[in-house]
Amino acid sequence: MLIAAYRNLVLLFLTTLMEVVLVCFLLSTLHKLPYELEIAMLALVSLICIYGTLASLINCIFSQRVLPMGPSLIKEKMKSELSQELPCPVASSRLTSGLLKIAGLLDEGGVCGIPTDTVYALAASCKNPQAIERIYSIKDRPAEKPICICISSVEQLVAAKPPFSPLLWEFMRNVYPGGISCIVSKGDWLLQLGVGAAYDRVGTRDSIMIRVPDHTVTCHLCDITGPLAITSANPSGEPDSTHHSMVINRLGHKIQGVLCDGDTNEVVASTVVNCLRIDEGIISIVREGCVPAVKVQQIFDRLKNTML
Repeated sequence: MLIAAYRNLVLLFLTTLMEVVLVCFLLSTLHKLPYELEIAMLALVSLICIYGTLASLINCIFSQRVLPMGPSLIKEKMKSELSQELPCPVASSRLTSGLLKIAGLLDEGGVCGIPTDTVYALAASCKNPQAIERIYSIKDRPAEKPICICISSVEQLVAAKPPFSPLLWEFMRNVYPGGISCIVSKGDWLLQLGVGAAYDRVGTRDSIMIRVPDHTVTCHLCDITGPLAITSANPSGEPDSTHHSMVINRLGHKIQGVLCDGDTNEVVASTVVNCLRIDEGIISIVREGCVPAVKVQQIFDRLKNTML
């Protein structure tokens, strides 16, 4: 009966009557039930069964509620109670309003959990350097570990006019968007990209790691907010978050919102590639993640052989 209450009134009434009929049958075997009452109960059950079957069939055919089945009695109540218990605001990645809600929180200086093409990340707008600093305390991240920036496309980089070599440009176009992060030299071009006041709070003194995720939601969010400073959404030293519930449960009490997108496509973070010596024909894998190091090297060797 409790399960039926989660569905609709018709199913709840039918379940209740079936239990009453069962009692009636037991009384009937003991000759304690009037025959007329037994017939009435069976007729009532039959009517509800016929209506429920007909309503389900018609509603399924027309993909809308032509015949009412009644609301669920418990589900909505439990949903509202659950939303009150969440430690931070949440939004659905499937709704434009959800995306705008998280973008607004980021613009206001909040730190939010967002989905990417690898694992969930903590994000802060580059317009708010203080928010980037809070990421370190939120996940107990060592100060010597730099935070990368996330943008929506290579075209954003082109517009900023960084002094990259043709080989680096070609390498980026072959690996972006995707689960690879490239470490490149810092410069004033980052100001043109929109990093602004966060210049000293992302990357190291001389280099910066750039992500262009292969994820529509993340890229659209970056289009709205501008470049985001991101790092994996997990307490430092713990496993990555592969579902928004993991972010909410572990960090929800410290952050301002979570963009919910369900399970991630990957269970490990991006592969980090050091491109600082790419003009010398050398790249190095700093961290092997979702993209195998051998695949990255194959892409680079192919490009190097055609361009150098």
